Amino acid sequence: MTAVRLKPRVRGTFADDVAVLREAVRRRYGEGVARALEGPASKLLELHSRGIVKTNHSVLELICAAHLISMGYEVDVERQLEGPLVCDVYGVKGGGTIVVEIETGFTSPEHALDPLTYLRARIASKVARYSRFADRFCLATPRNNLLEIHSALIKPPAARTRTELERLKALCDLYYTSPPVTMEELRNCRLHSVMVIDVDDLTVQEFSPEEYREMLTRCGLSEWDD
Repeated sequence: MTAVRLKPRVRGTFADDVAVLREAVRRRYGEGVARALEGPASKLLELHSRGIVKTNHSVLELICAAHLISMGYEVDVERQLEGPLVCDVYGVKGGGTIVVEIETGFTSPEHALDPLTYLRARIASKVARYSRFADRFCLATPRNNLLEIHSALIKPPAARTRTELERLKALCDLYYTSPPVTMEELRNCRLHSVMVIDVDDLTVQEFSPEEYREMLTRCGLSEWDD
């Protein structure tokens, strides 16, 4: 696998960005991965032309997709799971499936005064709602962002207490009511890993939830479990 670094350049169109990224993927992973990425890239180009996806988020999806393809997965992006629920990256390998949700840390102006609370709820809701659709569920985030994951979501489902679930439910209910995140979803959901994406280098590091939380703790960030 060849080391690659994306160089700063004059901002072009989304199609220009995708072309540069695909060439970087070819140099890093080889022609086979680059060819397999053509389908996901074309899909995102079409969705972008309709104003459905954003550039930064799509770049993260493609880097994650290339990583999974290099591991032997067949990959789709913006995959409809059920009703309006659409996941960012969906992979199939043998008889196993994986769903990856990208979390950039972006918040809209409506959450200017409560960004951390809102992001905590968004992360909890993603784990609760998406994890049942695959054998493995992962959160992915760029290296310049930090994910605040509640300690209860790191535990196996059977180890979560009623109090923890009620607090998570109350948090999600602040922002998600149509439909709400259910107690059953919070009780049974599972987070298998966290992927940290370095966009500049096209690298993806995967950590267990316990490893990721320990890294944040070592950096002096307080644990969130209330």
